[in-house]
Amino acid sequence: MPRQLFVNLPVKDLDRTVAFFTALGFTFNPQFTDDNATCMVVSEHIQVMLLVEPFFAGFTNKPVADAFAATEVLVALALDSRDDVDGMVAKALAAGARAPMPARDLGFMYQHGFEDLDGHQWEVFHMSAMPG
Repeated sequence: MPRQLFVNLPVKDLDRTVAFFTALGFTFNPQFTDDNATCMVVSEHIQVMLLVEPFFAGFTNKPVADAFAATEVLVALALDSRDDVDGMVAKALAAGARAPMPARDLGFMYQHGFEDLDGHQWEVFHMSAMPG
């Protein structure tokens, strides 16, 4: 059985965050959703748990990072085409995201990205060939 991955990210306003990611085309698992958290479905085996900051803080002894001031994680998401990459970035910007980096064509990979409403950096990319 394939392993599942649950990435956990702190958010300030859960309803606003759900609206943002819904605008990007993501869905949510109601079994793992309440006033403190929601489970955003990326694929069958990859989910992103979006936890309100006080609830998130209960899972760590370290301070919760301010993602606008420091990078705590880079979330990289592979998409099916360059058009899908540009489309997701356009949807993110329309929903309130900031674009921290311009699109880059590395030959084997096309990459673009944005910061979500809480400052988490999402890198969306399409890999056309493996480097080598």
